[in-house]
Amino acid sequence: MSKIIARLGLGSCGIAAGAEDVWVELKKVINDNSMPVTMEKTACIGMCFEEPVLELSGEGKPKVMLGKVESKDIKGILDGYLNDKLEYGNIILHEHEEAVHNELIANQQRIVLRNCGVIDPESLEDYEATGGYQALRKALSMKPTDIIDMVKESGLRGRGGAGFSTGMKWQFAHNAAGHKKYVVCNADEGDPGAFMDRSTLEGDPHAIIEGMIIGAYAMGADEGYLYVRAEYPMAIKHLRKAIADAEAKEYLGQNIMATGFKFELHIKEGAGAFVCGEETALMQSIEGKRGMPTIRPPFPAEAGLWGKPTNINNVESWANIPWIITHGAAEFRKFGTEKSPGTKVFALAGKIKNSGLIEVPMGMTLHDVIYKVGGGIKDDKKFKGVQLGGPSGGCVPASLLDTTVDYDSINKTGAIMGSGGMVVMDEETCMVDIARFFLNFTQNESCGKCTFCRIGTRRMLEILTRITQGKGVMEDIEKLEQLAVQIIKSSLCGLGQTAPNPVLTTLRYFKDEYIAHIVDKKCPAHSCEALVTYEIVPDKCVGCTLCARKCPVNCISGTVKQVHTIDQSKCIKCGACYTSCKFNAITKD
Repeated sequence: MSKIIARLGLGSCGIAAGAEDVWVELKKVINDNSMPVTMEKTACIGMCFEEPVLELSGEGKPKVMLGKVESKDIKGILDGYLNDKLEYGNIILHEHEEAVHNELIANQQRIVLRNCGVIDPESLEDYEATGGYQALRKALSMKPTDIIDMVKESGLRGRGGAGFSTGMKWQFAHNAAGHKKYVVCNADEGDPGAFMDRSTLEGDPHAIIEGMIIGAYAMGADEGYLYVRAEYPMAIKHLRKAIADAEAKEYLGQNIMATGFKFELHIKEGAGAFVCGEETALMQSIEGKRGMPTIRPPFPAEAGLWGKPTNINNVESWANIPWIITHGAAEFRKFGTEKSPGTKVFALAGKIKNSGLIEVPMGMTLHDVIYKVGGGIKDDKKFKGVQLGGPSGGCVPASLLDTTVDYDSINKTGAIMGSGGMVVMDEETCMVDIARFFLNFTQNESCGKCTFCRIGTRRMLEILTRITQGKGVMEDIEKLEQLAVQIIKSSLCGLGQTAPNPVLTTLRYFKDEYIAHIVDKKCPAHSCEALVTYEIVPDKCVGCTLCARKCPVNCISGTVKQVHTIDQSKCIKCGACYTSCKFNAITKD
């Protein structure tokens, strides 16, 4: 009987789904039955919606991956796999046969996520076995300017938001005068619905570290910071171990690979302020000050941390670097488009079947991302829109589903690529309320330094709230547009400059919904509570009394087996009657 490997996903999403209990049971079953099985840990492979995920492989046996595994399944799974009689009902990936998510993986191109869900993220040996730190060895034999030229030739654009040329940023820092320079990884991921950085840091911490060391050598820096929000304890834990292991192996430290190059790397835990994702506010935070944006110029490449030249890239940008150095700029350019080469990682969230983390070539259409990789809309409902770029981005409607995923095409829609958050919405989503939700977030996260950002976003939020309550007037639309322009023009940093985007794009593509809220006092999506009316259909009501018993304010009257009625003057529109009725006798309008 051949020895097999049982690899379990123990990333944050896996643990939240119960993977730790599965791990305990896995160990017990193997020990109690003396099975020839080796247990290994890994992180999330991206299919968060299928967690806990268990992969089985062995000599002479196919590699298979199972989803939604429970402790009670383990004995049968191992027995079946060992005896070539695996009958588990949720085989999600199969090396040789058809499986439910083979297409999901086939439509991806994994560069940044190449090791996530594949290796043990706490094992330096696992990373080295995939070629880890060989890119660093190659880079240290090159001239710094040759490395920068390679990154330029690759066309890699910063994956954190605006998409500026990574190679050009490196060139600016390299050319800056001074012996003391810093490199920084911006892992302050704060967008609602975004978890790209967290999963990458949890699943492949050495890739980010190796990228930063290569960048530091190219730019002439000897010190760096990983700025990670404290809400990511597993990512921080894995990074700390990775740094310690890299130092022990002399990939970090005072004499890296016996070349004389030195580089020291620190972790700075952020307190969760969204504004600290903006690079000048981030640097203020690292320096121990309140995280607030500062005026540019000077730009960080000239005067950044403690007034020294500083380069800042995000997690995804750094993770691309070792692959580019190893394979070359031309190979990287084989993916994506002319102006947006390579791949992009997205966090799929919202009303989508396959929620999780994906990596696709630039140039794929939004339709293919959502339907071929994301599996389409939950419960097969109608697609309505997708919010790209988080609170700083915008909403792209169904009519633009053929838009290609690249920086220029996405920008033309009024949205932005951002760091990769993709929140999918269906027909039951109110676009006015979505705009209110994102504006509420940015309003709360404003540092308050700029008057228009601090007060203007609050005025916009008040207007949106009134509209969702049925108290809006037509003049509110013009006011929203005027305030948006002033906030964009008068804000110092990217938070304020992009805060109105969700409002502007929903006004651009879904203006009829605003008008319906204001003029008709109706929410077309039946989502805004203040504008929803619940009524009982006489022909369907059987008088079971369940709705009356569930009503928290006793506004439903009627006797057993008789038609009930709702007193609209007392109804608080909680929806308890609607969700409890088993006969579809209550309408929501």
